[in-house]
Amino acid sequence: MPPLSAAYYARANELLAQAWEKNAPVIARLAPLLGASVVRGGVIHTFGSGHSEVIAREIIGRAGGLVCVTGVIDPTGGFIENLVGYGTRLIERYDRQYQLLAGEVIIVISNSGKNSSPIEVALHAKKKGLTVVGLTALAMSATTPTVHPGGQRLHEVADYVLDNCGVPGDAIVEVTPGLMAGPTSTFIGSSLLNWLMLATMEWLQQNHHPLPVLRSQNLPNAIEHNREVGLKYKHRLSRQLA
Repeated sequence: MPPLSAAYYARANELLAQAWEKNAPVIARLAPLLGASVVRGGVIHTFGSGHSEVIAREIIGRAGGLVCVTGVIDPTGGFIENLVGYGTRLIERYDRQYQLLAGEVIIVISNSGKNSSPIEVALHAKKKGLTVVGLTALAMSATTPTVHPGGQRLHEVADYVLDNCGVPGDAIVEVTPGLMAGPTSTFIGSSLLNWLMLATMEWLQQNHHPLPVLRSQNLPNAIEHNREVGLKYKHRLSRQLA
């Protein structure tokens, strides 16, 4: 029997390859939508409830990433993500401060797809005329009852769905009988978002638009570059540039 880490490596990479094959067509359809929004001066919004916030933060203010990405941050860290109405209040407050503009895109991340806050965020964004991308584990979301009183799950609310191809419960390695470890949602979810960002950059490049991409602050003159590409967005970014 292989070591647990080796078993995780093998299975996780199988799921990563599966996620690429399944989501590549969706990413190809999304890239022009995101690119066109960027050309119009729009920003890309993200929201992740609970641990999914880690995935959302992956593309916010990231070296090598688009500068025009901002995030809805839950100060409770997902502690009350199933308090009905909280997600609506959270996104309404964010909307007042940073603005959700029709024609923009929001990426809402929830591995289970059943929790109230991400569903409420998605519904509010749709009401404001945004395109909603849901990132979830369809194998879990499609079989788990929703907490939201409307009866919908994230993949049923979203305009486009990215499937991280994870298993129910997220963890893929059995460490003792009945006890699972080794989750995959974070690194596959982050990969999906980076694939999407690169596809968007490629669309911008192919259509002869500038690339508002951040550089690592550890490189010479990077801070000045980042401030320049971020100048037009600075009042709409939840994470300010240096």
